[in-house]
Amino acid sequence: MTFSDLTRFDGKTAVVTGGVRGLGRAMADALAEQGADVHVFDWTDPTDEDKAGPLSFYKVDVSKSASVNEAVASLPNPATLLISNAGITRDTTIRKMDDDMWQAVIDVNLTGNFNLVRAMTPAMVEAGGGRIVLISSINGLRGMFGQANYASAKAGMIGLCKTVAREYGRKNVTCNVIAPGMVRTEMALKLPPEIIEANEKETAMAQLCLPEDVANAAVFLLSDAACRVTGQVLQVDAGQYL
Repeated sequence: MTFSDLTRFDGKTAVVTGGVRGLGRAMADALAEQGADVHVFDWTDPTDEDKAGPLSFYKVDVSKSASVNEAVASLPNPATLLISNAGITRDTTIRKMDDDMWQAVIDVNLTGNFNLVRAMTPAMVEAGGGRIVLISSINGLRGMFGQANYASAKAGMIGLCKTVAREYGRKNVTCNVIAPGMVRTEMALKLPPEIIEANEKETAMAQLCLPEDVANAAVFLLSDAACRVTGQVLQVDAGQYL
């Protein structure tokens, strides 16, 4: 079997959270291009143009287990591929961070991943295997000024991933993390130019990653080409954090 064959997903069902825009959309589109039936869970409403494409959209609050469970139960076929990407930020220093700012980010960025994994792994086990990719951040590895909530949640995702890998490995379910640096999404490019420039200077390659760079990594980790890769953290950051 060729590498191209191994990275096809024909006949498989995938869920991508936070997939209406940005990085999540790039990953959802990449899976669809490789033959997967892709279902996007997001709190953001898709446009009519989005709905005319190959992706299916569901209004889901990943921080609420009932919302996740209902969406998973409504899938036309059991999903054996998951990219858990949904996330939010509420940035400020620890001294200024109130309880709501802390909890909102933990609920979406960490608990949301747990809710998806818990809801979707039974179908993966029943199907004889599955693939999970959690989208963390290099700031979960190094911390970041003004992001105590975000960095803590993204670090917690790594512990969750390694636990999933241990608990489900013998069921042929793999779980891996991608930790991007700053990616040239539409949202990132709205930041002040000096912030973008500072991030570019941090990279070893003097350039930021593109959404498709992360999407390519996700396709690999979800594919049979990575069938014995589990519990790993793959930094896709142009060498931003070495």
